[in-house]
Amino acid sequence: MLFSMQAITSWAEVATDKPVAYMRQLCKHFGHKNDASFGEDSGHIQFDFGRCELRASEATLELEVSANDEESHERMERVISSHLERFGRRDGLTVAWHG
Repeated sequence: MLFSMQAITSWAEVATDKPVAYMRQLCKHFGHKNDASFGEDSGHIQFDFGRCELRASEATLELEVSANDEESHERMERVISSHLERFGRRDGLTVAWHG
């Protein structure tokens, strides 16, 4: 699915001492049913209802989600947040969306 210039986007910065590990875990998890890939410090997950771009820095996992309509955008935020927070429960990860 290609996104138009009208896509709704939001971003989050999640503080963690394991940003690369969480980025890979998200991409691998969703990659079983969606187009997903990652490199050393970035990746993406393409759903049929939206897209998530991921970037890992020294102590932060940066997330950017985009979708073509409000309902899909809210779904993207919900899906990515719930999975990352569950994967990072022991580390107390929380996702706060901006934008």
